[in-house]
Amino acid sequence: MSSHPVVRVRAYDEGVSARTLAAGVREVQVELGVDPEFPAAVLAAARAAAAAPRMPEVDRTDLPLITIDPAGSRDLDQAMHLERTEDGGFLVHYAIADVAAFVTAGDPLDAEAHRRGQTLYGAEATVPLYPPVLSEGAASLLPGEERPALLWTIRMTADGERVDADLERVRVRSRQQLSYEEAQALVDAGAGPATLAVLADLGPLRLAREAARGGISLPVPEQEVDVVGDRWRLEHRTRLPVEEWNAQVSLLTGFAAAAMMLYGEVGMLRTLPARDPGEEQRLRRGARALGLDWPAEMLFADFVRTLDPDEPRHVAMLLDVTRVLRGAGYVTFDGDVPPYARHAGLATEYAHVTAPLRRLGDRYALEVCLALCSGGDVPTWVRTALPGLPATLAASGRRAVAYERAVLDLVEAGVLAGAVGEQFDAFVVDRDDDDHTRGQVVISSPAVEAPLVADRELPLGGQVRLRLEEVDVAERRVRFSLV
Repeated sequence: MSSHPVVRVRAYDEGVSARTLAAGVREVQVELGVDPEFPAAVLAAARAAAAAPRMPEVDRTDLPLITIDPAGSRDLDQAMHLERTEDGGFLVHYAIADVAAFVTAGDPLDAEAHRRGQTLYGAEATVPLYPPVLSEGAASLLPGEERPALLWTIRMTADGERVDADLERVRVRSRQQLSYEEAQALVDAGAGPATLAVLADLGPLRLAREAARGGISLPVPEQEVDVVGDRWRLEHRTRLPVEEWNAQVSLLTGFAAAAMMLYGEVGMLRTLPARDPGEEQRLRRGARALGLDWPAEMLFADFVRTLDPDEPRHVAMLLDVTRVLRGAGYVTFDGDVPPYARHAGLATEYAHVTAPLRRLGDRYALEVCLALCSGGDVPTWVRTALPGLPATLAASGRRAVAYERAVLDLVEAGVLAGAVGEQFDAFVVDRDDDDHTRGQVVISSPAVEAPLVADRELPLGGQVRLRLEEVDVAERRVRFSLV
């Protein structure tokens, strides 16, 4: 039904709804052939690795690193320390969990990670890439714990331009774990670690540079669910400014990694094909149909930045833009630069290197960057695996999309259970190009997106009144009709 993943479960108890959600999620896992549990051999390898990690000699526990993640997170991939330099520029220290300190090529952990490809998320039903004893324990950059890490050091000018970057293996100790809400409250109050004040300066500069190069960050609203007693509640959640700034530091690191690998002519990039020229004309026609102002001289990326995720007509446009920007993939290379290396959405070259606890490929790209920074050889196990990684990651990406969509369909059906016959106000956010009686609608409360087959033409971007005709939680299906 919906294209927005459930970010998290905000409230949860052991009532009827919780049991229904758990049973439904398990059915999804069976259908997709995914399992949150690990084989005994993998668990044994994880426990052994957690007890004896390969700790680097270089000690950077002096850095007052902090983490900023969704509330309750345990799989902490990144920790940062930002400071101003004497010339008014920025110095970014970005520590990344060192999975290779625990996992050896060909061991049971490595084989299982290749089978899974990435962590799957949906409500509280996480299917992790690595066993929790590692991903939420010994390898996670939890506060107060000494951990092996890969430390990016990135120097920047006063206007937020990257000057140079380096990567090394070190030991670190994060000082504090903050949720997005906690970090934003501290920024607003002018309190908290000094890194937050610097992030509040650097983040907008990086967003401005993104706009200048024609990059796009889609402000698509996310969804959160409460599961309490026999009731489910679903609401939209808009990203906080600190989340956008935090994401910009991660993107900055991915840009530095891509530049390194292209210069060294070995590695793996995240790519997105350029838009078909005809797509922009179609989008412009859609904007006119929705009554949105898109001046002829305004560039595509600049128009996207004008869209407000709290406005239903704007949400309709954002969903259309999302479809245009699909098709991201990976390309690996060793000895030659690939013919197409750009990520069209970001308007530059980019690599995934900041989430190795949750994405298989990041471990390999990080090892390439380490070798290039040290002047050593890229490990044989990395070079051997590179050609097959894009197919492995593509398959896990499709599985992740299917999992998130199925879990959200389940949650949306659960939210509407017991409401058959009730009426709702909704907006038409999508309409079939060939059959204007078919489309997608978004209800603001509860925050549900669903398909609609009507007995008359749907007004794209318009408000409609719906009656809920059917809910089947087991089948993860709802059906509405126009009033």
